[in-house]
Amino acid sequence: MHVVVLAGGIGGARFLLGVRELGFDVTAVVNTGDDVTMHGLRICPDLDSVMYTLGGGADTERGWGRAGESWVIKEELAAYGAEPTWFGLGDKDVATHLVRTRMLAAGNPLSTVVAALCDRWQPGIRMLPMSDERVETHVVTEGRAIHFQEWWVRHRGRVPAERFVFTGAAEAKPAAGVLDAIASADLILLAPSNPVVSIAPILAVPGIREALVDASAPVIGVSPIIGGAPVRGMADRCLATIGVEVSAAGVGALYGSELLDGWLVDDSDADTAVEGVPVRSRPLWMTDTAATAGIVREAVDLAGLS
Repeated sequence: MHVVVLAGGIGGARFLLGVRELGFDVTAVVNTGDDVTMHGLRICPDLDSVMYTLGGGADTERGWGRAGESWVIKEELAAYGAEPTWFGLGDKDVATHLVRTRMLAAGNPLSTVVAALCDRWQPGIRMLPMSDERVETHVVTEGRAIHFQEWWVRHRGRVPAERFVFTGAAEAKPAAGVLDAIASADLILLAPSNPVVSIAPILAVPGIREALVDASAPVIGVSPIIGGAPVRGMADRCLATIGVEVSAAGVGALYGSELLDGWLVDDSDADTAVEGVPVRSRPLWMTDTAATAGIVREAVDLAGLS
């Protein structure tokens, strides 16, 4: 069975471990709105989180970056006073960014670069960026726009956000292979990633939402909100910014019945209702790969494919 997963962030990476565990043919369409250029290097946080996690190289204790990382380059940059000092690049991580930046500068599309990097990491799934073109999530705050990374990493999301803007999305196209993957899917899953800054940027690329709506495969979403709070990260602040209730029902309604054919929520949210969408509850804590695989099995069953 071919399963397409829309994903971003650590939550999306961990969810993909469970999808892969079940032996499906998996294509992950990964958010690139977090991408940013710093110190001359093109950095793709969500793509790298998925690649490192599924390739066995992620730092599971810290929750991001490489295991066994060192920070000599970061310390040297700080000694020079080279900005930004608030964004730390580990030594091992820099190697990935160097290879990516060099390949992009040579004219390779991001999807080709991702495939080349995955040759080393062997994630066991096919990874596709949402677009080969540059799309960045910016946060409008206090009358100015800053990159999402600055809002979250530097300011820890404490600067009031007025709105989120997916710069470049309207002019972008789906990356090579994305629409074909959706068209050939037997099941499409929305990972329990941040709906505002991980999933929404993917849906903002013209053609992707339309392809999902028109797909013959059922689309099943997994709630990133459990008991009125995000599992991790800042989804609550992001949802509040766009005026959406921080709840499983709120996120389900945000996606809506046009997109969703089923909505999986935690047992603590068993009374959730989303107009026009079948809702099922079960434990959603991704405590380990086996637990996550159980969530995926439930999504498959909800789709009527078990």
